[in-house]
Amino acid sequence: MKLFDVYPLFPINIVRGKGCHVWDENDTEYLDLYGGHAVISIGHCHPHYVEVLTEQLNKLGFYSNSVVNKLQQQLAERLGKVCDYDDYQLFLVNSGAEANENALKLASFINGRTRVLSAQKAFHGRTSLAVEVTNNPKIIAPINDGKHVTYLPINDIEAWKKELEKGDVCACIIECIQGVGGIQMVEADFLQELIKTCKANGTLLICDEIQCGYGRSGKFFAHQWLTEGELRPDIITVAKGIGNGFPMSGVLISPELKPVYGQLGTTFGGNHLACAAALAVLDVIEQEGLVENANKVGEYLISELKKIQAQRPDKIAEVRGRGLMIGIELTEPYKEIRSRLLFDEHCFTGCAGTNTLRLLPPLCLSMEEANDFLQKFQKAL
Repeated sequence: MKLFDVYPLFPINIVRGKGCHVWDENDTEYLDLYGGHAVISIGHCHPHYVEVLTEQLNKLGFYSNSVVNKLQQQLAERLGKVCDYDDYQLFLVNSGAEANENALKLASFINGRTRVLSAQKAFHGRTSLAVEVTNNPKIIAPINDGKHVTYLPINDIEAWKKELEKGDVCACIIECIQGVGGIQMVEADFLQELIKTCKANGTLLICDEIQCGYGRSGKFFAHQWLTEGELRPDIITVAKGIGNGFPMSGVLISPELKPVYGQLGTTFGGNHLACAAALAVLDVIEQEGLVENANKVGEYLISELKKIQAQRPDKIAEVRGRGLMIGIELTEPYKEIRSRLLFDEHCFTGCAGTNTLRLLPPLCLSMEEANDFLQKFQKAL
């Protein structure tokens, strides 16, 4: 048997990592500004993370959700305090797509509606409902296209209001910083007005914080840059950085939304190892100030990249982002520069569309490592 060929692969076999660095089987060292697609939050192989997971594995790896799992309860309490949503409820699952799938299903259970508003350039996953609200017809199979979704431009509040005022919209789902869409930024006025309009029309607002959340933007959630007080989403989805590589995700649910037995469920979600990983991640985020670090180092990187843009407008069209979620839009396809960064400078970066490099490093990225990347990037240019 061979692997089903669904990914274009770089011919590099990564075998170990530490912090913001990884090594291949030839012992070549790479600076990781990709973070395994924004998954590595506290750094590769953090000693505390390894210790906690090992200790838990020696006790119990898995039991079903038919019994009490106190690690789930600990995680809900800790996460609520760290992100300032301690009155919300937590449902644990396994992946970002699954979190969005359950968020959309829950919204429909609550208001009985079937129509969803999503943003142009949105990416929310590849399972049935998650892929339908993803604005990419190439990955929506005919069986997934239930005609439930209207795609609208971000920041055009009048377009969203026009649809919401029809009174038949189940949910709006939005990334406050679009990842796959190329680091497109939602504006504060837009999000605040969207929350108000949703509430007025009985529509639930889902903030997809799968890539932009968990400290990456320099606040715990990206939407916290844009809202305050009572203006909160009804549902927040998280994944990627929550487990630092251990498959896990969560749905944070407003206290106003009440559960009904049997509507949601999962076999592996919130298992003992996953919860141990997530608790270790929160330990490190708090103890090492990684949200604050993401903000500080991210501001510095964005500032320095804009200086390079001013010097090289022939190569760089725009620099966008917050914290350690940064998009560098090039004036030409990214393929050549990304290849130079990887094979000549030994630096992993992400991409979006045809022209945008994405930086999604671990939140522990240091100023020294940021400067190392800036030197590598200028050489690649």
